[in-house]
Amino acid sequence: MKTASPIKPPRLRRGDLIGIVSPSSPVAEAQRIERGVRYLESLGYRVIVGEHVGSTFGYLAGTDEERAADLHAMFANKNVRAIVCVRGGYGTTRLLSLIDYRLIARNPKILVGFSDVTALQLALWRKCRLVTFHGPMAAVEMANTMHPYTEEMFWRCITSSKALGELHLPEQPIVLSTASRAATGRLLGGNLSLVVSLLGTSYAPVFDRAVLFLEEIAEEPYRVDRMLTHLRNASAFNDAVAMLFGDFTDCVPSDTSKPSFRIDDVLQEVAREFGKPALARVPFGHVPRKLTLPIGIRVRIDTRRPSIALLESAVA
Repeated sequence: MKTASPIKPPRLRRGDLIGIVSPSSPVAEAQRIERGVRYLESLGYRVIVGEHVGSTFGYLAGTDEERAADLHAMFANKNVRAIVCVRGGYGTTRLLSLIDYRLIARNPKILVGFSDVTALQLALWRKCRLVTFHGPMAAVEMANTMHPYTEEMFWRCITSSKALGELHLPEQPIVLSTASRAATGRLLGGNLSLVVSLLGTSYAPVFDRAVLFLEEIAEEPYRVDRMLTHLRNASAFNDAVAMLFGDFTDCVPSDTSKPSFRIDDVLQEVAREFGKPALARVPFGHVPRKLTLPIGIRVRIDTRRPSIALLESAVA
């Protein structure tokens, strides 16, 4: 059966309307949302904030119905051209059964976020084939002084309808596996915990011919090991053609008096078992300096240089 082609959202232009949603956890300081809005407005964009952004419902930014309603409203609004998530945390997996995927497929738009937003992004890929963006968020990077590298790569990715080609990397990635040297596939992945949480559901992506990219924060090495083993046991390693590891921020043992592997040891062992091209220390994840990675776009990985090249545009 022929696989449906990706749906690329229209590129963003100066003066376009950007929507702000909060599909996961609430923001402790409302000023962070305001600073993110001011940042976007300072660049010449108009901004609309979702009705329930700023709400709090336990550890969620509003009820599931409220957060889903904000997402639907932004996709249904013909004037909104991009949707930027406020922050991650927890909550997007709770929305997946409430989402109107037909509405979203009929109204493709740029959707930006990372961390907990991974679950939403991968579900939109599985259900709609919508290209979304693993990138900076309104109350995180946009509320601070964004790193120049992060800023440049983000705006290039969502405003240019040309393929970006080989990406400029501030530091050379670490080659974990040179098996077959190079591979081409579609970028799929995000936060490791969220990728694993989708396995066995109808929202999990099919990893056939995927370049699997993964990052994590505040998980001990043995827990990272367990999640990667789960991915391997679920055949994701068999199906994927290459692997990119981003930053595994604060992934250290909680008790240094007990024996443990380092996170680098875990990734090295996984790459050895994977037996296909694998790079580590690629700049993405919970770090200030990072790439924006378009989920669903064809990419080429070459361990000889090493290099990463986007082979097609992420926006139309």
